[in-house]
Amino acid sequence: MSDDQQQAHQNQSANKNGNSADSDTTHFGYETVSTRDKAQRVGQVFHSVANRYDAMNDLISMGTHRVIKRFTVELSGVRAGQTVLDLAGGTGDFSMRFAPLVGDSGHVVLADINDSMLKVGRDRLIDKGITGNVSIAQVNAELLPFANESFDCICIAYGLRNVTDKDAALRSMYATLKPGGRALVLEFSKPVNPLLGKAYDAWSTLWPVAGKAVTGDADSYRYLVESIRMHPDQQTLREMMQNAGFRDCKYHNLLGGISAVHVGYK
Repeated sequence: MSDDQQQAHQNQSANKNGNSADSDTTHFGYETVSTRDKAQRVGQVFHSVANRYDAMNDLISMGTHRVIKRFTVELSGVRAGQTVLDLAGGTGDFSMRFAPLVGDSGHVVLADINDSMLKVGRDRLIDKGITGNVSIAQVNAELLPFANESFDCICIAYGLRNVTDKDAALRSMYATLKPGGRALVLEFSKPVNPLLGKAYDAWSTLWPVAGKAVTGDADSYRYLVESIRMHPDQQTLREMMQNAGFRDCKYHNLLGGISAVHVGYK
């Protein structure tokens, strides 16, 4: 690990939620950037990779992301007639899973801040014939444009680490959740076994090389690796959810903690 990377990790330790102690700055991977610039730079990352995003997911996860997503949907407890917000839903993987569960009497909102990702998601839903009970919304997770107590379930998968103000996003999720509703936060996390952690770090250093080969963009996948390493650990994220108002918060480690799904209730 370089001196710059070590300093970035020290900065993270000083402020566990991944934001700089200076409210005008935050992290973009290992870089410290102004808060007003982060959303634009993250947007550029996902504009760049949108068309090959799903292919890269299969490659870098060796297909395990499909099992992880299936488990997360099972934890959601979603049933017919309910309303679900698939936040940072991008190319629509979760919306395609939630739509048949809520049925014709329910509704799913596929929401993302990035229009390139949403276009891919919309096209995938149309190709699957899923149109009647899914709508699409371009939103900022920090200030959701939905009425309070709108959703039975909110799921944000591999998106929270890209949000500039994670605490604001969690508060906004809490406000738009119905009483008794459930929030799920699926994210890359911290391996619990040091040997697994070293192996995972070694594997993830290859992602920019794969990104260059598959999407023509190494830098976006370099950011991906750095953003994962800067993201709060499992216990810190659980505390952040509690601070946002969620109750009975717990998490499930997946793949030895490489990913974790946090669950909280309103």
